[in-house]
Amino acid sequence: MSYSASRRTFLAATGSAFAGLLASGCTTTGARAGGAAMAAGYGPLRPDPAGVMDLPEGFTYRVISSLGEAMDDGFTVPDAADGMGCFDLGGGRLALVRNHELVPGKDGGGVVGPAFDTVGRSLVPLPGGTTTLVLDAETLAVERQYRSLAGTIRNCAGGITPWGSWLTCEEAPARADGRINQDHGWTFEVPADAPGLVDPVPLKAMGRFNHEAACVDPATGIVYQTEDRDDSLLYRFIPNVPGKLAEGGRLQALAIVGAPADTRNWADAGAPWPTGSWADARWIDLDDVESPEDDLRRRGAADGAALFARGEGIHMGDGELYFCCTSGGAARLGQIFRLVPGRGGAADRLQLFFESTSPDQFNYGDNLTVGPNGHLVVCEDQYTEVVTNHLRGITPEGTAYPLALLHMQTEWAGACFSPDGRTLFVNAYSPTRTFAITGPWIA
Repeated sequence: MSYSASRRTFLAATGSAFAGLLASGCTTTGARAGGAAMAAGYGPLRPDPAGVMDLPEGFTYRVISSLGEAMDDGFTVPDAADGMGCFDLGGGRLALVRNHELVPGKDGGGVVGPAFDTVGRSLVPLPGGTTTLVLDAETLAVERQYRSLAGTIRNCAGGITPWGSWLTCEEAPARADGRINQDHGWTFEVPADAPGLVDPVPLKAMGRFNHEAACVDPATGIVYQTEDRDDSLLYRFIPNVPGKLAEGGRLQALAIVGAPADTRNWADAGAPWPTGSWADARWIDLDDVESPEDDLRRRGAADGAALFARGEGIHMGDGELYFCCTSGGAARLGQIFRLVPGRGGAADRLQLFFESTSPDQFNYGDNLTVGPNGHLVVCEDQYTEVVTNHLRGITPEGTAYPLALLHMQTEWAGACFSPDGRTLFVNAYSPTRTFAITGPWIA
């Protein structure tokens, strides 16, 4: 993800509508619908009287956290809400661990004293990190919210782990420069049940690059990672001890067997990769993964690793994972790939699952998740002066449909479902708003 103040401005009309929304805490777009969702969606979007978010008939949203709200640790909710994961804490409580894509110099919600670099105190506050919201699983009321990580830079997306933690990724391969004490561009781990700030310990064996998101294969403990660059790679980290990432492991990059190594389908990218096509994948070992020159992707590509156009959100479904490439495709509107890890000695398989040919289908997909009905839910992040960002659903057959329209002039981010599949949690990036959307997700 990237930030542009001109296209992140919260329009005055939307702000007025939001004032009424926040006073009520909840709004709806119609009576609850009965029966199954439409084959390619949930029906047309209904105008929101509050002018914030259009949803299909039967879906309801509420705001559960907003920029500037006082948190329980004395800080305030920071801006730039990005990737997010939902966890079952037991005892009828959920946790949302939410990234904040903040750079030095930005307001971290008052978190100055505890903000520190990985060795010693940085000369400038590093406001990136995470906040955690603890919710009542039934009512979705927020019981606590607090800072759970600080001292990092541009925490963009990440991913949940099967052992109950959030992997938060820095989209910032920044060098130590006298103001910042250590190089950045790492993945960090935040336990979902951490009661407050955790130490920002970088998982250096997972590589230093322009991180975006991560997901874990629960069958193997292998972590897959995306990179937000025009010439990015897809990485996997094989831990020495599954579930204990700090104990090191091996970093690899994906290569393709018998198919073009450039998947971007740009006019100058060589032979095209047809939508729906499959190929076997292999993995290339990478060395010098702490990459002081930020050249990991270039060295991997020189060894045969496949190129992707701005890898973004990645999510593990049922035995397969999906990841977005924001500017991939002949129209440069975005692609989604599906990777099926091999089992029992079989090769991994890669498919170009979806490629947008029109802004009406899909326009710059970013974070994504898999819904309880098996459909993908994709967050749009358009790069136009005035944005009309949607949540897009995509069926298992590859048909895209509008799921929600955000009237705020900002991107969607952090889409994730509650463990029971009843609620979609999602962020508006700036000003931070975290929504809970309920409705007939499960037919």
